[in-house]
This record gives sequence, C-alpha cells and structure tokens, in this order.
Amino acid sequence: MDEQLRIILIIIVSVSIFGLVTFVFVRNYIKNIINQLVKEDKKKSK
Repeated sequence: MDEQLRIILIIIVSVSIFGLVTFVFVRNYIKNIINQLVKEDKKKSK
C-alpha cells in the first residue's frame, strides 16, 4: 500500500507541475498577442 501511495503522489505532483508550467506559457503568449493588438489599434486610431 505504501508503494502505491507514493506512485500516486508522484503522478499528482508531476501533472500539477506540468499544468502550472503550461498555464504560465499560455498566459504569457496570450498576453503578448493582446499587447500587440492594442499597439496596432493605437496606431490606427492616430
């Protein structure tokens, strides 16, 4: 039982870390796209 619990915890921690890293990359990517769109919109309005 101890071995199974350890494996389950390792899987949960690994998936959590992967999810967090993926979230940060996607958030930064979308943030950059939005900033570019805002800059283009400001140029057009001038």
